[in-house]
Amino acid sequence: MNILKQLMHTCRSKSPSLFHLNTGSCNGCDIELVTCLSPRYDVEQLGIHLEGSPRHADILCITGPVTRNTLEAVKSVYAQVCEPKAVVAIGSCPASCNVFAGSPVIAGPLSKHIPVDVYVPGCPPHPDAIINGIARAAEILATRGVPEQAKGEPQK
Repeated sequence: MNILKQLMHTCRSKSPSLFHLNTGSCNGCDIELVTCLSPRYDVEQLGIHLEGSPRHADILCITGPVTRNTLEAVKSVYAQVCEPKAVVAIGSCPASCNVFAGSPVIAGPLSKHIPVDVYVPGCPPHPDAIINGIARAAEILATRGVPEQAKGEPQK
């Protein structure tokens, strides 16, 4: 069983899978996230790829302020991502609601509803910053999934 855990740790640390969720943004951050997949940045050569289902993802990327309409979807998608998982808040909106702060349709910043591991600031952030944020999330994910033996504990 320990070999399986070590294999899963290696795979997760080398090729993180992303699931993207738009919670009501203007699509500026969405465009920049998709730009990371373009031939110019080509994050797929680094092993990073988008998944169509949160159940197959390791990292949840969220763009936009959390609206009251999308709040339950955010919580549901977060619950569907398997452990260990990491959350990346892309742009200023998930962190502070940006220009939408104070609006009656905004449910508050993302960290009020689910734990956020990495913030990528900007409106919209540059693709380099997004890639850096995903890399930091992959590092966090790798340390969360380290089996006990890989931490240096003796074999039993």
